[in-house]
Amino acid sequence: MSEEKNLNFIEEIVETDLNEGKYKSIITRFPPEPNGYLHIGHSKSICLNFGLAKKYGGSTNLRFDDTNPVTEDTEYVESIKDDIKWLGFEWSNEFYASDYFDTLFEYAVTLINKGLAYVDDSTSEEIATLKGTPTEPGKDSIYRSRSIEENILLFNEMKDGKYKDGEKVLRAKIDMAHTNMLMRDPIMYRIKHAHHHRTGDKWCIYPMYDFAHGQSDSIENITHSICTLEFIPHRELYDWLIEKLNIFPSHQYEFARLNMTYTVMSKRKLLQLVNEGHVSGWDDPRMPTISGFRRKGYTPLSIRNFCDKIGVAKRENLIDLSLLEFCLREDLNMTAKRVMAVLDPVKLIITNYEEGKTEMLTSENGPDESLGHRSIPFGKELWIEREDFMEEAAKKWFRLAPGALVRLKSAYIVKCESFEKDSDGNITAIHCTYIPESKSGQDTSGISVKGTIHWVSVKHAATAEVRLYDRLFKSENPAAEEGDFKEYMNLDSLHIINNAYIEPSLTTANLEDRFQFIRKGYFCLDKDSTTEKLVFNRTVTLKDAWSKEVKKG
Repeated sequence: MSEEKNLNFIEEIVETDLNEGKYKSIITRFPPEPNGYLHIGHSKSICLNFGLAKKYGGSTNLRFDDTNPVTEDTEYVESIKDDIKWLGFEWSNEFYASDYFDTLFEYAVTLINKGLAYVDDSTSEEIATLKGTPTEPGKDSIYRSRSIEENILLFNEMKDGKYKDGEKVLRAKIDMAHTNMLMRDPIMYRIKHAHHHRTGDKWCIYPMYDFAHGQSDSIENITHSICTLEFIPHRELYDWLIEKLNIFPSHQYEFARLNMTYTVMSKRKLLQLVNEGHVSGWDDPRMPTISGFRRKGYTPLSIRNFCDKIGVAKRENLIDLSLLEFCLREDLNMTAKRVMAVLDPVKLIITNYEEGKTEMLTSENGPDESLGHRSIPFGKELWIEREDFMEEAAKKWFRLAPGALVRLKSAYIVKCESFEKDSDGNITAIHCTYIPESKSGQDTSGISVKGTIHWVSVKHAATAEVRLYDRLFKSENPAAEEGDFKEYMNLDSLHIINNAYIEPSLTTANLEDRFQFIRKGYFCLDKDSTTEKLVFNRTVTLKDAWSKEVKKG
C-alpha cells in the first residue's frame, strides 16, 4: 500500500478499513443516470471509483440509476459505456436500479409494516408548504396517521395503476421537525405512467433517488459509496433507510466535484445547448462532454492525468481549463506525428528549381524515434502560410521578406527575390531562389538562417476542411453570471477553413490518429470526413494563447 503522505482522504479511509479487517476487499460503483452524455466532471468520479478498486484489488460496478423513465434513453446508456471504456476502465458488473424494482418495492412495504412510511394524497405544493423552513419546523400531513393496513392497500393500488400521476406519493415517516430538511418525511415513491426503457410498462410507480440509491448500494455490497459534496445532507437519510431495513451497511463518502472554467456542467444546461442548436450535438468538440473531448482529439491519458493532478478534495473550487490543456499538450508532444498543413495559403515559386521535377524528402514524425520518418514530395511550386511573409521586414523578423533567407522545413534554404500583388493589394505569389547545397541533413552551404517555415507542394497537396475551435463561453464561470448563461457564449468559438492544403500523408489518417500540424497546433480527423472531403479538428494550440489574451484584456 502507498505511503500515507501520498494518500487522499478517501484512500486513507479505505486503507484504515482494510487494515482493521472491516472488509476483505472493497467494492465501489459508478452510478450515472442515463439522461444525457457524461461530461468532464464525471471523469473525475470515474477515475476515483475505478482507480480505488484497481489500487486496492477490489472491483467496481457500473450501475445505471434508471428510476426516471421520462428523461432516460438507451442512447445515453450506450454512450456512457463507450466513454468509460475509452477512458481505459472496465466494470466488474453491469447493473441497473431497475434490476431492483421488485426488491425496492418490498423494502417500501417493510417500512410501511414497521409504521415508518405512509401514503400521502397531498399535492406537491401542499407537501412543500408543510415542510417548513430551515429555521421553522414542518407540520404533519393529515394523512400521516393512516393505519398500516390502509397504507398497504393504497400503496398496492398505486402499483396497480389505480391513480393518476401526482395523486399520491409514498413518504417515509421520520420527523417533520428535524433540523435536516431532507429528513422531514421525504418522498420515497411517486406515480409516473411512463414507458421505461428496460421494464416497459410493468411499473407505474418509481422510487426516488434517495430511496433507490442506498438500497442499491446495499444490495450490491458496496463498501465505499462515493458521492459529490452536494449529497452530504442526503447521507443521514441514506444511513436511516439502511438501518431501518437492517440491510448491508454501505456507507457514503463525499468529495468535491470538478468545476472547470469557461464551461457549464449542468446536464440541464448542456441539453439546452443541444436542443436549441447552439452546438451540433452532445459530441460537439466545444461541449465539455467526454464524447466532445474525444471528438476534439483529447486522449484518455491526458484526462486521467488531469484528474490525478487536481486530486480529491473536500472543498469545491474552480479548476482552470488550461490545466487540462497542459496535460493534453504533455501527452501529444510525445505521441502526435508531426505533419505539414497550410491553413492560409500563398504560393511560393522557386525560380531556379527544375520545372516538373519532384523530389522526395525525408522528415522525422516527431521527437520520439518510435514515430519514425516519412517521405514528403517537394517541387518548384509550394504553398506557405501568408503570415510567413512580410513586404517590409520588421525588426527581429526571421521569416520571408524581400532579400531575406529562410529554411523550408526538411528541405532547402530559399531567398526571396520578388513578389506579386493583385489589384486589391493582396500578395498572390512569392518568387524565391533556392540553394541546392543547403538540403536538410546534407547541408554543405555554410549558410546559417534563424527562421524555418513549413510548406506543402502545390502539385501534391490534398485539400481539407479545418475546424478551429475555441472556448464555448467568454465568461470564466458562466453558471455564476447573472441572467441567462447563454448570453455569455463565445460567438467566435468555431472558425471553419474550407480549403486548407495538407501534405499527402494525411489522406490516410484514421480517427484515432493525433497530429501536430507544425507551428499551427494539434489536430485530429473528424467523423464528418469522407473519401471526397477530409475534415480536421484543432484539438489544442501549441501554447496557451488564451490566458495571454485574457491578461492583455
